[in-house]
Amino acid sequence: MTIYFENDIKSDWEGYQKLINLVNDANQIKDPEIIFDFSGVKFFEANLCAVLGTIIEILEKNQKKITFINFNPVVEKILRKNEFLCNYGFEKAIDYYNTVVKYRKFIPTDDEGFNSYIKNELLNKKDFPSHSEKLGKKIMQNIFELYENARTHGKCNYIHTCGQYFPRSEEKQFNITIVDRGVNIKENVNSFLNMTMSGSETISWAMQKGNTTKSGTIPGGLGLDIIFEFIKLNNGKIQIISSDGFWEYKRGIIETKNLENPFQGTIANLRFNLNDKSYYSLSDEHSDNWDFTF
Repeated sequence: MTIYFENDIKSDWEGYQKLINLVNDANQIKDPEIIFDFSGVKFFEANLCAVLGTIIEILEKNQKKITFINFNPVVEKILRKNEFLCNYGFEKAIDYYNTVVKYRKFIPTDDEGFNSYIKNELLNKKDFPSHSEKLGKKIMQNIFELYENARTHGKCNYIHTCGQYFPRSEEKQFNITIVDRGVNIKENVNSFLNMTMSGSETISWAMQKGNTTKSGTIPGGLGLDIIFEFIKLNNGKIQIISSDGFWEYKRGIIETKNLENPFQGTIANLRFNLNDKSYYSLSDEHSDNWDFTF
């Protein structure tokens, strides 16, 4: 059975919804072999390979076999550069311009591998805004908290991650996307609070500093406090998708929407503005003060 991708797919509400609907459509097909036909796609934001990889993991768990056909040459090349398609019989392509972030999936116990990936693929990027060593460590800790949440709450087999750098765009935008399959934010928060909030409402709750569904002395929340403040100053963007909820922050505006079909996990997409020439540090490098100087 063939499923056709009919339009370009970007990191926005429509793009996430298209990808998430794939799971619902594919699982209703009785044929165990499913072909994804990309003939209608002229542009695919490569960081979304993390979402696509998670969807394939879900389908494979449901005994589906996935193959890909009919890529536009530009789309195919970028997905060979970031090595996503190398998992499906395609040859690797060389990234001469250093604009891709490789697709990787990590087992939940590979702390060292995940931290090394984030450091090398994000913070060490030559155009990433200048920052102090201590702030860099805090950003690393925040992103690792997403990985930790996936391990603690998601109970998943893999954490999928991928990115994309657009050096020719006005903001030189850099996306990095981290996705896990498993228990979602809506389930965790509603169970913890004994409430029946929507997916977007539970994400909003989880994004508030200090809110957590973890117990004991382990810090929790979504772990994005430092990054949230950094992205506000950097004019970047944060998107969180979990269950039927979509939450986005961009340039001082928070937007929430509902999805047609729920996602069996959590997607976190962080977009940084690499055209930012500011230097960032914590206001007091000798304390845990989270204010910034720049």
